[in-house]
Order: sequence, then C-alpha cells, then structure tokens
Amino acid sequence: MTTSILVGGSSGLGRAVAQRFADRGDNVIITGRSTARAGTVATEIGGTTRGLGVDLSRPETIAAALADVREADNLVISATGQAVNSLADFDIDEAIKAVTIKLVGYTETVRVLRDRFTPGASVVLFGGLAKERPYPGSTMVTAFNGGITGLVKTLAVEIAPHRVNAIHPGVVGDTPKWRDVPDHPHISRTPIGRLVTTAEIVDATDFLLRNTGVNAQDLLVDGGLLVT
Repeated sequence: MTTSILVGGSSGLGRAVAQRFADRGDNVIITGRSTARAGTVATEIGGTTRGLGVDLSRPETIAAALADVREADNLVISATGQAVNSLADFDIDEAIKAVTIKLVGYTETVRVLRDRFTPGASVVLFGGLAKERPYPGSTMVTAFNGGITGLVKTLAVEIAPHRVNAIHPGVVGDTPKWRDVPDHPHISRTPIGRLVTTAEIVDATDFLLRNTGVNAQDLLVDGGLLVT
C-alpha cells in the first residue's frame, strides 16, 4: 500500500490532497500543529488516515514528532505561517516564525524522512504565486516562496535519485478564503476567465509526485495569470 504523508494536511489545500489520497486507498498520515486537531481531521478523512502533531515553527522537535513514521512513498509539505506583514508595520517575531516554517521546517522534515523514503518516493513542496506577484503586505510571503524555488533545486541534488518539485498555486477560488469573493480582480486578468480550483491544485500535486521525469521544477498553477 502506498504511504502518503501530508505535512500540513489538517487544513486547506493539504487536507484536500490528503482526502484524494485516502479516497484512492493510500495509507495517509496528516500532520498539524495540534495533535488533537490532526487526529480529529484524520477521522473525518477516513480510510487508514492517522494524524500527528508536528510544529514546523520548532524544527528541533520535528525528528521526535515523526519518529514512528516507518516509510514514505509520497511526501507533500503544505504547512504555512503565512500572514500579511508589511514593511511599514513589520512584525519581526511573525516574520521569523513564517520563514522558519517554510524554509527551515520544510528542509528538516525532508532530512528527517529521507532515510525512510521508498525507492520511488518523491516530494512536493508548496509555495505560492506571491513569489512572482507581490502584493501589499507580502514582504515575507514573497521572500519565502521565492526561497522554495531555491530549496527544491538544492534538495534535488541532496536527495537524488529521489525527486522533489514545488507547486505554486494562484488564488484558489473555491477555498473558504475566496469563494465568497465573486469579483476577485484576478478573474478578469486570467486567460481562462476564472480562478483555479482546489481539484486542479490536487491534480497538479499528484502529477508532480507520479511523473518520474519531472524534477527540481516550479509548477505555477494560476490559469495563465502571469502572461497578462
């Protein structure tokens, strides 16, 4: 049975990926900062899904938190501490936490699990379109998502022959954050005439995991927004 690990899989897009994998029969492990929350969501997802408490903002605790994970065929890391943090009102503590989660925490998670990768295992890291399209308050979001681009390149060398790629979603229109914003400005500027969907992000994640020729790449799933 395929073992799929979703770090950050207790909410958001990570949870949607976890649901897809559980529905197809994978042995799924999801993580969240709260053990109780991860366990509750694992029960809701169903199948053989189980939840673990892993706090990427405290990377020194990651190894112990993942100690009983025996193997990994798929590793998806979508956890984030993303928040608006403008230069004018710069919150240093929040900035350090966000960068720690996305860059140090992601790296430590891969390091910890590397020896438990099965021969065909691969990794997908979540970034975001803000790396290419900054917005007011995206100072750290843009910076750490740009860092994900560099991280997948060095990890592809470090964990070879295992593959690692990054997915950078645009605004996902059917998520709770955006589904009640029918007139999002990206809609009129996107060639497909709409925002991308959760199902499209999930499908793109699965593609990166299973296509054995794709490695060290950034996949932007934005409906073509960047060409306008």
